[in-house]
Amino acid sequence: MKIVEQIEAWGHENVTARNKTTAEITKDAHLTLRGDCIVAVNATKGAIDLSNKFRELTRKEETRITMLLETGGLQEISKGFGSPCLTLTHPNDLVARKSTFTCSRTLMIKSDRAARDFSKDFVKLLKNPNQKITVTLVAED
Repeated sequence: MKIVEQIEAWGHENVTARNKTTAEITKDAHLTLRGDCIVAVNATKGAIDLSNKFRELTRKEETRITMLLETGGLQEISKGFGSPCLTLTHPNDLVARKSTFTCSRTLMIKSDRAARDFSKDFVKLLKNPNQKITVTLVAED
């Protein structure tokens, strides 16, 4: 089974993408420089907004989860896994984690990429508040 979710988000002048273990998308509009894992703001969906079918599929260890971010002709892809511990109940945030830590914001664990792994050219685009970012989430077992 394969479930796809589409999200629109925007860049922000305070995107630094320096975090070495996570990458986050948020519905929040405000971003401080301390939010070094946040790569997009003003997202149209948080964890709780994902479909029930998507959320159910992510609760399987064998589920592969992909987060594709596209903007300005460039793209970044993170791939990770689901977990029975994923709840996806946070109202604003979605976090891809390299670790196995889970909380209400966790989209996937064992991700192969974090914010710091995104290309410099891509991060430069993410710093533009007028830059629209298309986020495609895929859960596949």
